[in-house]
Amino acid sequence: MRVTTWFLPLGIALFSASMPTHAIEEPAYEVTAKLSDVEIRQYAPYVVAEVQVTGSANEAGNKGFRILAAYIFGKNKGEKRLAMTAPVTQTAAPVKLDMTAPVIQSAVPSGYRVQFVLPRGVTVDTAPEPIDQRIVVRQVQPMRVAVIRYSGFWSDSNYNSHLAQLEETLSKAGLAWSGAPVYSRYNPPFTPWFMRRNEIWLQLAASAGHRPD
Repeated sequence: MRVTTWFLPLGIALFSASMPTHAIEEPAYEVTAKLSDVEIRQYAPYVVAEVQVTGSANEAGNKGFRILAAYIFGKNKGEKRLAMTAPVTQTAAPVKLDMTAPVIQSAVPSGYRVQFVLPRGVTVDTAPEPIDQRIVVRQVQPMRVAVIRYSGFWSDSNYNSHLAQLEETLSKAGLAWSGAPVYSRYNPPFTPWFMRRNEIWLQLAASAGHRPD
């Protein structure tokens, strides 16, 4: 899968304003094993807002980011109930959600899936209803993933070399994986390249075993 930098100027502005350089909330996980530079993580369930978009990785990422950023920053249906002595009134107001990390992109048959992880404590039932019907809010089930973490530029060469390293490590360990690689970014574009946290995730198969050629 070809992955390139996919933030348009609008996306850069939103991302920069909402994601400071200090640590921010991310999905809960436990590291269950380490294989050289690869972590095996067990993720607890978490809720995402996601959209599937067509085009190249670069085009789809830009489009998906803009759609989801609008949802996060208030383009949604939020219910605020105000109880008074008389009368009892009800009004709707947009809800602004805190930004979390990472922003996730992966390939699907119809294009690419881009996800924003919603803050902990937000459930499918309590998440604000999207106005844009392309957006789906859903819960990601518990999963075991192999993760390689690296810094540096958001380039194809950096991504491809670390994906190859991740796959080689899993193959040598006799661990099978399934699905497309998931590319996760944790920092805004103004973060110096040497301080960036980038990750590639591969979901491990239910049972151990060598991945077939």
